[in-house]
Amino acid sequence: MKIKIRITGRKVHDVGYRYFLMSMAMSKRIRMFEAHNAEGTEGKEVQVFADGDEEAIKAFRALVETKHPVYSEVSNIVFDDFDGEVMKIGEYAQFCTAVQLNKAIPVLLEIRESTKNTLEEIKVVRKNTDATPQILEEIRVVRKNTDATPQILEEIKVVRKNTDATPQILEEIKCMREDIQPGYANHFRQVQADVKAIKERLGMS
Repeated sequence: MKIKIRITGRKVHDVGYRYFLMSMAMSKRIRMFEAHNAEGTEGKEVQVFADGDEEAIKAFRALVETKHPVYSEVSNIVFDDFDGEVMKIGEYAQFCTAVQLNKAIPVLLEIRESTKNTLEEIKVVRKNTDATPQILEEIRVVRKNTDATPQILEEIKVVRKNTDATPQILEEIKCMREDIQPGYANHFRQVQADVKAIKERLGMS
């Protein structure tokens, strides 16, 4: 007995539906089986072909009507008689393997490329990490110089203390100038008077 099944719905592709159907066919000892994804008038669909004894086909049909892959969303299932050839289930399994390898190759290539990039980044990180001893040494030097800061601050305090005495020193200098200036003026006037007297005696005035 041969049968064709059309399974339609929003999510019947890329949910493992064909492999799910194949495992159910094998469980009912159906030796001729194949399933293919297609685009039908109602949208996405899975077309299934099976050939076996009548009891096996009926049991398989009952499973198809009641069981679905976890992530599938089925809207309709149609059963029709079929009179064409059906692939041996073993050959179909090999066909599925080839299809999956074809899908996997681009992914594997992408993984390989991503791995190469990751290794390159690891090399860069490792190269930078190798500079860590030098960085630590520079940190030690900075810390050593920083440890001298208390001494520097103490010296600044001494200088500031001396600098704070400057107004007092300036005041003392001002007083000295005031003390000296009056006497110096009187002495200068006396010298001028004496010079004038001498000039008069010599007739130079």
